[in-house]
Amino acid sequence: MEVINQKAVRTDNTLLAVTHLTQLLGYAIGFGSLIVPLIIWLSSKDRVEGMNEHGKAIINFQISLILYIIISIPAILLLGLGILGLIGVAIIGFILPIVNAVKAANGESPSHFMTIRFIS
Repeated sequence: MEVINQKAVRTDNTLLAVTHLTQLLGYAIGFGSLIVPLIIWLSSKDRVEGMNEHGKAIINFQISLILYIIISIPAILLLGLGILGLIGVAIIGFILPIVNAVKAANGESPSHFMTIRFIS
């Protein structure tokens, strides 16, 4: 009889990188940039080494982006500054997941640029 350890933690940098890249679903199909990484994080945080750190960084980043968007929308009435905020959020929301995916593939910690830590 063979005993298989179901609680073994494995290193899977590819899954970490894919989890970061799923944030870009919001640009491709309009939704899923928070839900899909959340599902991947919750389902594999105990089985993949580093997933808990990267998953928390992704969720914190996505919640921060949502907050920045909510703040930028009323700021449109203030001399159009909200439009610059929305453009900045769109650029940062596109570039930072790619940067973090490369970092995850190399086994590095994610960047926390412009991220408010809701989950620590």
